[in-house]
Amino acid sequence: MPKIITFGEVMARLSPPGKKKLIQTDQLDVIYSGAEANLGVALCHWGMQAAHVTRFPDNPLGHAATASLRKHGVDTSHIQFGEGRLGLYFVEHGAGNRATQITYDRLPSTFQLQTSTCFNWENILEGADWFHWTGITPAISQSAADSLLEALKVAKKKGVKVSGDINYRSGLWQYGKTPGEVLAPLVEYCQVVVAAASDTTSIFNITAPEGAAGYKELYQKLKQRFPMLEYLFASQRGSISASHNTISGLLCNGSEVIETRTYDVDHIVDRIGSGDAFAAGFVYASLKGEDDAMKIEMAAAASVLKHTIEGDFIFVTIDELRSLIAGNTGGRVKR
Repeated sequence: MPKIITFGEVMARLSPPGKKKLIQTDQLDVIYSGAEANLGVALCHWGMQAAHVTRFPDNPLGHAATASLRKHGVDTSHIQFGEGRLGLYFVEHGAGNRATQITYDRLPSTFQLQTSTCFNWENILEGADWFHWTGITPAISQSAADSLLEALKVAKKKGVKVSGDINYRSGLWQYGKTPGEVLAPLVEYCQVVVAAASDTTSIFNITAPEGAAGYKELYQKLKQRFPMLEYLFASQRGSISASHNTISGLLCNGSEVIETRTYDVDHIVDRIGSGDAFAAGFVYASLKGEDDAMKIEMAAAASVLKHTIEGDFIFVTIDELRSLIAGNTGGRVKR
């Protein structure tokens, strides 16, 4: 069974019921999630073995967050506990022409206050097949970036495949360094990168036309700077309203660009976590030995179906992904 390691912060997500705004409610729904952990949960539900590495406060919130991962099959044996607090974020779900609003209350968290020597990466990555990280982790603090770099060095030594979703969150970079100078030495260790042209422009000032036409050019420019790169892929989103988007997937393997069909995603239930589901679909297909076309098809299908699920985690089966890829988009009742 393939073994995947993910590393990143897990926070408590608090949301008013339904489509209410915070000002309207006197109750909040609570779940625990984080970009990298979301991918691990998906892979566990799809029959793989995933372990999440993070730090939590040694209090009931930290232990509840740990339990929330464990109940989905995620290995929590490498999670550490320490001083500090659990980060929070509040989600007001949008509808129609009102956008979803996210308010962060995350720093300083226990995860942010880690040191680069907190984790025994030699032990954690022993026997691992895949390591996944996102650009959120090194944006949180220098110490988190240092821990991640140590993990990547060990992953390279042990021959562990590495994927990095370098999603750019401008509001997180608050400790005096630019995203480019922090992320560049991390991307050097990646065989797989999730990035659109907008990301590479913001972070590395590497530009190419948006969409399929310019994606091979973008790959070639990144490959020159980061020679370990094998795959570059991204989702493409069209936003008609908060409740109605279009989604497609785009992949370059160096020799060709593969684009999925565009899915019409109407009546969105919850779009948060759809990017993590997208990456999870690709990782699953890769570890199952699927061809490149199926890798990006499964990524796109996972992202699309995540929009139908409340919360950050995706709870659809592989059969449901394959059914959607085959064109069964009507939502007919299954008996």
